[in-house]
Amino acid sequence: MLNYRHLHYFWVVAKEGSIVRAAERLGVAAQTISAQIKALEQSFGRALFGAQGRGLALTEAGRVALGYADQIFLTGEELVEAMADERMAGGLRLSVGISDALPKLVAHELLAPLLHDEDGVRLICHEGEFEELVAELMLHKLDVVLADRPHSAVGGARLRSHPIGEYALSLYGAPALAARFRADFPAGLDHAPLLLPSRHSALRARLDAWFEARGVRPRIVGEFEDSALLATFGRTGSGLFPAISLLEREICHQFGVERVGELTDVREQIFAIAGERRIPHPAVSALVASGAGRLAPIGPD
Repeated sequence: MLNYRHLHYFWVVAKEGSIVRAAERLGVAAQTISAQIKALEQSFGRALFGAQGRGLALTEAGRVALGYADQIFLTGEELVEAMADERMAGGLRLSVGISDALPKLVAHELLAPLLHDEDGVRLICHEGEFEELVAELMLHKLDVVLADRPHSAVGGARLRSHPIGEYALSLYGAPALAARFRADFPAGLDHAPLLLPSRHSALRARLDAWFEARGVRPRIVGEFEDSALLATFGRTGSGLFPAISLLEREICHQFGVERVGELTDVREQIFAIAGERRIPHPAVSALVASGAGRLAPIGPD
């Protein structure tokens, strides 16, 4: 009969890439893990790992075993989550990762309706870099990640990127700066001080292409990973900055800025990235459905 404890130790080692890291994750001695994996290999009559430099590599038998173990333990983790879910006590939790490149007003626009859901969703929001949030999602520490790009399906991760929609952008600035460049927009943007997302942002290439197509060369005075920090610099008059046309009233009120002009054909895209689950998280399903209803559908690039 299959020993599921031995199989679980094998699964964690395969995911972590080393016995030492697996021991730290499981809180047991590395020698214990080694012994139990050896017992599992003996029961199968096949080696599951082979040496690769200073680390371990799965054998062909190990890759087959990992495929089955994925199904067994990912389903098991979902069962544990379901039993621990606060829905059982009349509440529903949703842990959301928000990419630092995503405008916070957009995140609020998408998530706020869940707070008024009759089931009483409790949001737990985490902000960070895209890659870090996706890693947390893969470890089941998050239910969903909101980002400006889809997840690249590399390494067999069981994640799905749901396209929620896209929104138009305009250029904004502190009142004096906006008045200076509004009259001759966009031709008058030559040498205009500009605050832009960093080149890690999916939006940056679209903005660069927009300026190039119109033959204008603005002066880039700042590049930011964090959209909120970008807007904060914009409110002080440091430069013009792109923001969401849809939420213009909120942007102008919150940051004390004015609209300069629309960045025609430039669109920011929104994706909700979630793990593939046998029983979808109801709040994630509601987020995808309601978000898609408020934003324009994502079209071809």
